[in-house]
Amino acid sequence: MYSLNKAIVLAAAITLASPALGQSVEKGTEAYNNGNYATALKHFEPLAEEGDADAQYTLGLMYDLGEGVTQDASTAAEWYRKAAEQGDADAQQSLGLMYEYGKGVPQSSSTAAEWYLRAAEQGNAIAQTDLGIMYASGAGIPQNASTAVEWLRRAAEQGNARAQFNLGNMYRTGNGVLQSASTAVEWYRRAAEQGNTDGHYTLGTIVDAQYILGVMYDLGEGVTQNSSTAAEWYQKAAEQGHADAQYELGVSYYNGEGVSRNLVMANVLNNLAAAQWHEQARQNRDAIANELSREQLTEGQRMASEWRVRTPLPTLQDISTWP
Repeated sequence: MYSLNKAIVLAAAITLASPALGQSVEKGTEAYNNGNYATALKHFEPLAEEGDADAQYTLGLMYDLGEGVTQDASTAAEWYRKAAEQGDADAQQSLGLMYEYGKGVPQSSSTAAEWYLRAAEQGNAIAQTDLGIMYASGAGIPQNASTAVEWLRRAAEQGNARAQFNLGNMYRTGNGVLQSASTAVEWYRRAAEQGNTDGHYTLGTIVDAQYILGVMYDLGEGVTQNSSTAAEWYQKAAEQGHADAQYELGVSYYNGEGVSRNLVMANVLNNLAAAQWHEQARQNRDAIANELSREQLTEGQRMASEWRVRTPLPTLQDISTWP
């Protein structure tokens, strides 16, 4: 959820700084990237007090995430503001996020939109995405779907997965653009193909894109109907813990659509989805149980209980009781 995209590129400022200042920035950057936050703090704090915007942003990040300091949202917001007022786009985006969620500052969607705009105009893809989403929903600013599409497209073309996913949504529904399922598929695919990421917020978007691609291939929406490809996308999302994808893949295994029919695997997948309070999966699980032998049911329950999120699902070769 947070802007870590500097991570940290302060070393780029060394060539513009005095030798002593550059050395301090370099040591602070090295310490931060190595997870030695106490040393990083020692180098960045005096730089931030002297007005260095990069150091101010980094201090804001450290207080925001509790890296080397006690987590303190209000102090984080203060440092973000100092850097943001100097034109630091990452700080502007981060301060906008604080205002959007009322973290360390009074919640204000309109103020969030102001800071997002300042960062977005500098090309910050995260801010462009957040601003686009706010225009789409009308949160803090007048709702304007076409303007939402403009900002989402700018970020999507920079490779931002959340923007690509939301732009896909706009094309799928015809919101702010001419409705086009095929174009929606293109943007969903670009998000889905980014695979795993360290950012939990982004990962959720990527997994949603994988699931929706499965649905669109299942229905032949914007693409030629293909049950095998649908099952492949369902599996990618299911392995990340997406309950709807687990349920749909379970249906595929029950019906033998795009995969070999296997009721034990269908039971495993519906067990996984039902554990996340997916009601239809619970009903399917109970119905499938009536069609399985005691040995098959036991094997399916064992596999479901042993599986962990973000690990491969069991394969058909792992199942010994079917057919």
